[in-house]
Amino acid sequence: MADKYLVCYDIADDKRLHRVYKFTKQYGIHLQYSVFICSFTEKQLKNYVETLANIIDPKADDIRIYPLAKEPKIYALGCAELIPDGVFITI
Repeated sequence: MADKYLVCYDIADDKRLHRVYKFTKQYGIHLQYSVFICSFTEKQLKNYVETLANIIDPKADDIRIYPLAKEPKIYALGCAELIPDGVFITI
């Protein structure tokens, strides 16, 4: 069973940034620049982390992966292009 995670990254090099973006896009929805909501099984998460470890420069780049509640309540303000399931827009 897949769990939801918030993935945020700050990648110093454009080539690595594109590789991280392209790889992360396979697992989730691009919410904002360098922010994704992803679904991972335990095995997928392990593979994701191991693959990213081989892409990034740990001295220059930063990736954070935050587990989300089983049924997170997410609120978005402003002009989001993609509205994933479970996201509520408030005005």
